[in-house]
Amino acid sequence: MAAKKKSGKAGSAPANKKPDTFKSFRNETGDFMEEALAGLVAAHPCAQWHSEGFIGVAADQSGKSSSAKSKRKKRVAVVSGGGSGHEPMHAGFVGDGMLDAACPGLLFTSPNAVQITAATQWADRGKGVVHVVKNYTGDVMNFTVAANSVDGDVATVIVADDVATEIDNDDSPGRRGTGATILVEKVAGAAAERGDELARVAKLAQKTADQSRSMAVALQAGHLPTSDRQTFDLEEKEIEIGVGIHGEPGVERRKQTKGKKKPNARDLVSELLTGIIDSLNDAGVTVKDGTGVVLLVNGLGGTSELELDLVFGEALAQLADRGIKVKRGLRGSLVTSLNMAGISLTVTKVNKEMLELIDAPTSAPAWPAVAVNPKVASAHMDDDFDQPSSGKKNAWLSAFTDRLKSSTDDLTELDRIAGDGDFGHNIHAAFGDISTPLKGSDAAIFEFFAHRMLVRAGGTSGAVLGTFFREMSDAFADAEVDSRTATAEEFAAVLAKGLNEGVAAIVDLGGAKEGDNTLIDALVPATKAATKIAKGSPDSISGVLDGVLSKAIKGAQSTRGMQAKKGRASYLGESAADVPDPGAIAITWLFGDADMKDF
Repeated sequence: MAAKKKSGKAGSAPANKKPDTFKSFRNETGDFMEEALAGLVAAHPCAQWHSEGFIGVAADQSGKSSSAKSKRKKRVAVVSGGGSGHEPMHAGFVGDGMLDAACPGLLFTSPNAVQITAATQWADRGKGVVHVVKNYTGDVMNFTVAANSVDGDVATVIVADDVATEIDNDDSPGRRGTGATILVEKVAGAAAERGDELARVAKLAQKTADQSRSMAVALQAGHLPTSDRQTFDLEEKEIEIGVGIHGEPGVERRKQTKGKKKPNARDLVSELLTGIIDSLNDAGVTVKDGTGVVLLVNGLGGTSELELDLVFGEALAQLADRGIKVKRGLRGSLVTSLNMAGISLTVTKVNKEMLELIDAPTSAPAWPAVAVNPKVASAHMDDDFDQPSSGKKNAWLSAFTDRLKSSTDDLTELDRIAGDGDFGHNIHAAFGDISTPLKGSDAAIFEFFAHRMLVRAGGTSGAVLGTFFREMSDAFADAEVDSRTATAEEFAAVLAKGLNEGVAAIVDLGGAKEGDNTLIDALVPATKAATKIAKGSPDSISGVLDGVLSKAIKGAQSTRGMQAKKGRASYLGESAADVPDPGAIAITWLFGDADMKDF
């Protein structure tokens, strides 16, 4: 994939201007790197800080100082480094079987030659040192100066895997070094640990680099804790294709426009993989049907684990469709760009020896679990409880279902403010794929609703509404009453019985009572109204439901401004007090239609 040149640098605050926002954990901005590195080393199980400016592996792996080279196995050493902001790369990969030392630069700035020289001299065990260097101008220059400054033998491995910067231009510095760096470090460290000579370690590491390609996409820019600026400007509904790990903008910015298909993970993964595989093939590193590879799905710092899981599964499936065999799979936020919301994909063509080195043990704390011959399969939860489909249309419960299905976004937004934002999602999980009009008896449909809430929804709402619908089902089944054939009196009696038993079951389940800002606040007045109506002589089922609905709406309205005492919303205090409870609103729709503005 040919890259398009694009201007723009990582954002930085003007000199001497103090940040005016607080979006990062820090003390004084000038002390940020020193304090962060101190904490990093303190948390590292087998490394120590050296005042020359590098992090070295402790000889006894206990963190105790041990600079005496006689205590260390005579073998090739591996040293790497780069600008900070990519953690856990590189310091997290210091450990036996990987890096002997890592040199951290300032934020997104290469380490200086003095640091690298000191680390190289310290790490040298008499068999030479391999430098693993990302292909950035500053990194290459400083590692070159250091290599020329030491007395021992140094071999340099350049990692240049970023497809987005593959520019056919003699003046170009070439592809950037990105996600493949940690695979190169692992191969080099494992080869050194098993006793390979310097030339062999470097050859295997360089082969790994040359047979790797990566590409990234960002949904949101990163945030610089030293300046409180974004690494680049990305507007709402924009994504950046081909971003770098130093906060560089990508090679293409895409804006979502009206009428245009929204990008999805499947399409983005396909685009990245196509660029990666085309680049490898163009370079003579043939990747085709039957080729064995390592797949790395990497988060850029602000991408959730679940999103990484989804992308990993998608990439596995697409590589399998191409006939490419993923021999090893890794996923995690390993080569980051501070907290950029994005992912990078790396594909490395491997042979048996390279796999053995990838599999070799290491004490480096950031090296992730590696999946062997991973395959993606459906994680669908089996549910053999079929939707009732016999008999005449059930108008009452069809209307309830349609109202719920059309309001999940509104319910989610209310719950986001009042609680944790999962109520609408749970309703959608249970009701979203129910086809209407519903057919079947009230008892059968309520039993179906109960199963859906208990099995598909989960959470508090799943347990509460599942319990409620089960009680309603039992009441209608025991009385052998159905809204499609019952008289108004029969219907009112069984409705009142079901509501009373449902409320009692919910109270027994979670202890909620009226005034706790839950759906009980709508159900209790609805139950009282149904009980009163059942004692009279109702003339129609619709009249029964209308009478109950008016009381349920008032009950739901009462939750606005009410302090929650149950559920996750109870932890939010006054911040959740200005919106009505979404569960209370939803339960009113069992009795009839009511607009969201009524609450």
